[in-house]
Formats: sequence, C-alpha cells, structure tokens
Amino acid sequence: MAEPPKELVKDEVTGEMMSKTALKKLQKKREADAKKAAKKKEQEAKAAAAPAKKKSALASAEADDQLEPHQYFANRCAAMQRAHAASEGGEGATPWPHKFQVSHTLPEFVAAFSGLADGARDEATTVRVAGRAMRKAGQGKLIFYDLHGGGAKIQVMSDPKSYKAGADAWEAINDRLRRGDVVGVVGKPGKSKRGELSIFPEALELLSPCLHMLPKGQGSEVLKDPDTRFRKRYLDLMVNEGGAKVFDVRSRIVRGVRKYLDDRGFLEVETPMMNMVAGGATAKPFVTHFNELGINVFMRVAPELYLKTCVVGGLDRVYEIGRQFRNEGMDLTHNPEFTTCEFYMAYADYHDLMDMTEEMISGLVKEIHGSYKVKYQPKDGAEFEIDFSPPWPRIPMLDGLVKALSTHEKPVDAAWLVAPGALARPDAVDMLKKAHVEAGVELCAPPHTTSRLVDSLVGELLEDTCVNPAFITEHPAEMSPLAKYHRAKPGLTERFELFVAGKELCNAYTELNNPFVQRERFAAQSADVDAGDDEAMVKDEDFCVALEHGLPPTGGWGCGIDRLTMFLTNKNSIREVLLFPAMKPEQNAPPPPPPGDDADAKIRALCAQVAAFGVKPCCGV
Repeated sequence: MAEPPKELVKDEVTGEMMSKTALKKLQKKREADAKKAAKKKEQEAKAAAAPAKKKSALASAEADDQLEPHQYFANRCAAMQRAHAASEGGEGATPWPHKFQVSHTLPEFVAAFSGLADGARDEATTVRVAGRAMRKAGQGKLIFYDLHGGGAKIQVMSDPKSYKAGADAWEAINDRLRRGDVVGVVGKPGKSKRGELSIFPEALELLSPCLHMLPKGQGSEVLKDPDTRFRKRYLDLMVNEGGAKVFDVRSRIVRGVRKYLDDRGFLEVETPMMNMVAGGATAKPFVTHFNELGINVFMRVAPELYLKTCVVGGLDRVYEIGRQFRNEGMDLTHNPEFTTCEFYMAYADYHDLMDMTEEMISGLVKEIHGSYKVKYQPKDGAEFEIDFSPPWPRIPMLDGLVKALSTHEKPVDAAWLVAPGALARPDAVDMLKKAHVEAGVELCAPPHTTSRLVDSLVGELLEDTCVNPAFITEHPAEMSPLAKYHRAKPGLTERFELFVAGKELCNAYTELNNPFVQRERFAAQSADVDAGDDEAMVKDEDFCVALEHGLPPTGGWGCGIDRLTMFLTNKNSIREVLLFPAMKPEQNAPPPPPPGDDADAKIRALCAQVAAFGVKPCCGV
C-alpha cells in the first residue's frame, strides 16, 4: 500500500517548498551560523579597539635568519639604505655615523671591571664601549649580545627599564641590530648572576651594519673551509673565536726579536726591495720593471749584501726585519713572500751566533708559553712535543751524513765525504748519485750539482730527524758562497742551520770577508747557473768592491719569522700565520667591467681632447 504524500511548506527565505522536518533543521542551522557570525564580529571589534600588540625585539632577526643568504643581503641593504635616506631627511640616525667616543676598549673594560661581584652593577660608573655583536638572544624582556673586540668579549644585557630613551626606542634599536653589526654601547658595568662580565646599556647605537648573513655558530671552528678563511681573512677573524691569537703571538715574536737586538746595541735599518742583482741567497727571484729607467729589476730574495756593506761602512751591529720575495713553490712551509730577520755583528763568529740563537729563541718560547716545551701537530701523524731547552745539539754536516748513511737500514759507506776536498773530486757527482741509490733516497730535480745532491741527502737523513732544535754545522763551501771557509777544515765553511721538527728555522755563518775568495765563489755559482740551476747566486761586483774596502770579521744571522710563529702557535701551514697568504686565482673569476666602465679608455679619450688643443698630455697620446 503506497504512503500518503507528505505535507509541504514554503521556506520564506528561499521560497523553496520542503517538508516541515527539513525546514525545521534548516532554520536551526541558520540560527547557529548567525550566532557564530555575531561572535566573530564581536571578537574583531574588540581586537580593533584594543591597542596594537608590540612585536618582539627579536622577531625581525629571527625571521631574517630563515632567509637564504642572498635574500638576507637584499633585505638588509634595502633597510639600511632606507634608514640612511631617512637620516638625511632629519629622521633617525644614520647606520654609518662619523664618530662614537669610547671610554674603554674591550680589553680595558675587562681589566677594569673583572673584579666585580657576581650579580653586581656599578651604578656610579658610566662607560662607553664599542665592538662587534656576534650573538643576539632574548629571554623575556632581556636582549643579550656578545660584544667582541680587541681579542676580548663582554656581554650586553639590555632591558627597557634601563634604557634612557624609553621602551619604544629600546624596541626600535634592538629590532634594527643584527649579528655582525658594529655597535656602540653606553651603560653601567656589572656582572650577571652567573658571573659573566656585562654592560647594562642606557643607550645603543648602530655604528656600522653587517649586510651579509654570517656563518651560524660559536667557537673557534665556525668557518672551517680553508679557502674561504684565507681569501676572506676578515671573516675568519670575525667569526672564529681566538683566530686573532695567532697574530698576537706573531707580533710578540717580532717585538721580542727586536728588543733582544736593541738591548745589545744593534741598529735597525731598511734596505732596498728592488735590486739590479738578485743576490744574498740561493733562490729564484721575481722580476719587475722599472718604468722610469726602462730596465728590469729583481725583488730582493734577501737583504744580506746591503746589510754587510753597512758593516763595511762602520755600522758594526745592524739588523732588518722585513719581507723577502722568492719565485718558488707554495707548500705548507713556503710562501712566495715571507718575513725574515737578519742581523750582522762585527767581531763575532758562528760560535757566538749559535749561543745567541739558543738564548734568543729559547727565551721567546719561555716568555710566550711559560715553558720551554710546546706541542706541535704536523699535517700527517700524531701531535708531539718540541723541547726548546738549551743547549741544543751541534751536528757537523758531512760527519753527520756519513754516520747516518752507515747506520741506515741500507748501510752505505760514504767515508770519502769527510776527506779534504771530497766534493771537488771529478767523480763527486757520480758518487753522490750512487749514495742516493744505495740508501733508497730519491734524487733531487736536475741539475745534479754537488751542492744540490748533498742537500738532498742531508734533507732526507739529517734534517728530518731533528725534532727538538739542533744545529747542522760546517757546510761544504759549494753550498755556502757567502760563508767564510772553516779555519781548521779545508773545503768546509763556518756555517750553521737551525732545524726544528725537520724544518729550517735559522741560517747563519761567519761572513766571508776575503774579496778574492768571494769572487771565486761567485764564479763557481755562475757555473751552476750555466748548468741550469736558476736558484744559484749570480756575481755582485758592487759587493765585491765593498769587500775590498775591508769587512771586519763578522757574524751574519737570518731567521724565518713565519716558521717560528708556526712552531709557537702549533700551526702546520704557513698560510695559518700569514694574514693574507698567496692564493691561486679563483676558478670563477669576476667578469671584466663593461666597456662603459673602462677607466683606461676614459683616460685615453681625455688625453686625446687635451692633444686636440696642441698640448702634449702626460699620458703620451
């Protein structure tokens, strides 16, 4: 039996006909929706009427930290440019002010207020300090910064109650500051409850913004990539805590060497860096061009010859600390430009200089480290200890070489080396090559001169065994064209080299002052040049003429400042102790400037205009 049709009613809102039950459900839904809409409207009205909620002083910085580096840079540049433009219109302060007067450097602040008690604040003292903000953090109404400068660090504890310009200004400046910015702080010195030395600011000022996003993290190894560290040393010093300590030690070494010599009556002088003759050391020079004279000149490989002519002139004790330039390889211990100290002392010999070397260097080690013993970590292998306690062993070169060959795992009889004139034998080169083969030592690169072959054997069998400081003495005359012949051993010279951890640190000798023998030595070196040795020394006739005027018995000494710094800072690469080491060109070199920015073309165009008026321009057009 079919159901009777349902009674339909009309919905007054839509005009639609539906059952009473459906209409009732629809009306209830409409009432619920109306209540929700009214509640939402009420909430929006309350929110609109309420005062605006202040943004956290950390919010902008936290948001920026989520950006990609290029986005961060673009945003920061735009913000700082807007701020600078506003300051020129009289609104706000420029991000690059001209001056901020400081009352204390950060090291001075640390020294002056480290004695305050934990949780104390010196309300009677107002200080003005500045540095780079390397950390920004917050806790409630406190904003913390780590302020770095001059090798010291203090904490900035900023709160709105202490800020003289009021809470709004406090919010504004803390919203502007970012990690890496240079910041000026005016405030009270004190310590946090945990004992961290702090300043409680009454005013903060942005002195120079860091526009780039810095590598994140804290500590001594935030930036690890060596290539980036050496190419952008400023970034390495900025983000790696303790990075500047190496260069502080280097500076102390230079000051210590200078003081040692000054205290003994030495005169510091300066000699030319561009020379007509590349003399003073067996090394390949750089060549540059002297435009005014139209000649090529050499960048100096050593200041030795000039310093010795100073002694000829009556300056009995002279020294120079400066740069040398050698056009040779780059490796862990070699950089094309490097720093040495050389001194020359009349009426001294190589025995005196060995004593002075022990006294000077062991004293520097003790002063810097408080001990004669230092740790050193080579690139390969385990860390070991170097003991600089004097006295140091003195090993005659050829005697030591004969002993090393005879006790080698493949013993070699090389007793012939200690015979007078051994290296002048016609078969000396062949004998030395044979010793290389029998001992399993790789031959040096050609040319195979006696001096290069002996140096190769000594480097492998003697130098590498010198972990603690040791003097290798009495070099053959063939290896030492400027050293005086030994007073008791024909064919040898009164020379020594100091080796530490297998590396040469100092080189010194009783100076050759016989002009006739000096000319003979230069002639022998010229033969090596003819054989293809581009590191052999060439004749310097002006120096020989100076010797003819009488060089007193003299001792000469040279030390590599860079290598000494490596040992005293536990660095196994010379690039670590040079602020700006030589680097290979970057693979992706910057593109050349567009034609419109060609400065030379602009100059030529201007010169052409001048020439058009009948005046000869200085550019020669």
